[in-house]
Amino acid sequence: MRDKEATFTADGIQMVRLLGPQDRLLTRLEHEFPLVRVTVRGNEISMLGDEDQVDQASRLVGEMIALVRDGVDFGAAEVTEGARAARTGDRSVTDAVGSVILQRGNKTIRPKTAGQSDYVDSIDENTIVFGIGPAGTGKTYLAMAKAVQALHRKEVNRIILTRPAVEAGERLGFLPGTLTDKIDPYLRPLYDALNEMMDPDMVPKLLTTGVVEVAPLAYMRGRTLNDSFVVLDEAQNTTPEQMKMFLTRLGFGSRMVVTGDATQVDLPAGSSGLQVAQQVLKGIEDVHFARLTSKDVVRHTLVGEIVDAYTAYDEREIARKHAAESRGRR
Repeated sequence: MRDKEATFTADGIQMVRLLGPQDRLLTRLEHEFPLVRVTVRGNEISMLGDEDQVDQASRLVGEMIALVRDGVDFGAAEVTEGARAARTGDRSVTDAVGSVILQRGNKTIRPKTAGQSDYVDSIDENTIVFGIGPAGTGKTYLAMAKAVQALHRKEVNRIILTRPAVEAGERLGFLPGTLTDKIDPYLRPLYDALNEMMDPDMVPKLLTTGVVEVAPLAYMRGRTLNDSFVVLDEAQNTTPEQMKMFLTRLGFGSRMVVTGDATQVDLPAGSSGLQVAQQVLKGIEDVHFARLTSKDVVRHTLVGEIVDAYTAYDEREIARKHAAESRGRR
């Protein structure tokens, strides 16, 4: 095994942004390239170790420094995805990290994994996109960011955000207040994301004027949504009839993004509209199904492992039930 050394220089501010809080990004870099010893002295980063891994790590660090100089901030997810691109060599680290969708103050919103980048690209290229994947993959957050971007660019005149209130028949009646007060808990995650992406002082005004609308899915019935960017969240909790009703609201100049996790259906009984839509709409032009996996989870790294563990458990349970049914028929 041949050793190799590489050295990079960055100014003080760039170095701080490159390493992250408590040198977390440095720790992630060492985790991704275990055969490389990384040393930081002042404005200099030195890497010593296995020749192939030093070459890969050098590619990653070199592009990261260039991106930091352009004002791009990094987190552990970006380093992991960038390292994957550096190892495979199938694309640049810049492409792996993804282009910026929104910039608000010091906060930058952009895809952080290859799957997220493909998902965002599909929204630009198709009229209706289904974003399907487990919790933490950013499917709803990125869809909302694209909606806000489209509004800023005047590509649409309004944003409509909706989700089903699954427990409307069971528990809403016991909650205090008006109907708006009762459904607010179901829509709160959408309001929270809006306040992160837009000036919080502007959000109430946009809601009042109807430029931004946040409403339960039932409110979509009987409408035609023109010149709108429409996001349906938690689509796994729609019935097939609700999904058909929603999709047929599409008007001229509009785009739709439907997000959901087929493994988290909360419906009391019957088929999920998201599952049926995948079968019914397969192969229709301008309708795209983007599938995200545990590799696209951008929350705590443990979330991806939890998703994989539950997927494996579900597969074992399905196999066990199938075996039991086969024995029962004998």
